[in-house]
Amino acid sequence: MSETTSENLLGTYLKDRRTRLDAAAFGFGGSRRRTPGLRREEVAQRANISPTWYTWLEQGRGGAPSADVLDRISAALMLTDVEREHLFLIGLGRPPEVRYQAREGVSPRLQRVLDALETSPAIIRTAIWDVVAWNRAARLVLTDYSKLPPERRNILRLIFSEPNIRAAQYDWDSVARFVVAAFRADAARAGAVSHVAEFVDEMCRLSPEFAKLWADNDVRSYGEGVKHLRHPVLGPVAFEYSAFSVDGRPDLGMVVYNPATPEDAERIRNVLATHID
Repeated sequence: MSETTSENLLGTYLKDRRTRLDAAAFGFGGSRRRTPGLRREEVAQRANISPTWYTWLEQGRGGAPSADVLDRISAALMLTDVEREHLFLIGLGRPPEVRYQAREGVSPRLQRVLDALETSPAIIRTAIWDVVAWNRAARLVLTDYSKLPPERRNILRLIFSEPNIRAAQYDWDSVARFVVAAFRADAARAGAVSHVAEFVDEMCRLSPEFAKLWADNDVRSYGEGVKHLRHPVLGPVAFEYSAFSVDGRPDLGMVVYNPATPEDAERIRNVLATHID
């Protein structure tokens, strides 16, 4: 029987990944290699683990590895984020802990998704609620983010420090409580709690209302719901909103606000038709 069978998913996956690597690129010479890729002892050396222990993992022996061992092997095999996640799922039955990485901007393809939503305001936000992309409807209905410096394009900053944003909310107290609780949950889910600590301290200094809500330790899921706005041009307008994760970008989320009625959509369409960018 083969050392790695269909019943030994971890061993099969590890062997497949190491045989795809170029040994010479990692400084392992020698022309007399019977098999492609790295040898077991070379992976073990790069991962700083025992060659025997690594061999056992490929053979399906020795029990489940620790998360630390899988992380070392992941780095040794130069796995991508999705490959690392798969390694944890088959090795431990769970995904790895989230490692937050702040990255700038979105792809042109993702921007085109936003732009295709003609009458539905849509934004892309980071895990710490910085808005990094938006469509034309969002500029009209929510905020013209293009006129704000990047450091001001944060949803919490806008909610707690911009009078016009506050005035547009029908029930600002409920909105503020909701966004603080949802922000806390998003930051924790993305592994960004320590990353946002300085921002939270700043917001607490700037806004006693934010400080009070933050101290409540509430968490909520953004999910979906209905949002009502008092718009200076559109008048009262309602939206059904939905939040989506962006596959391959755990640092990003998309929020789409669909007009709640055909009348709301038509008013937005008419204003967009006459609005000069």
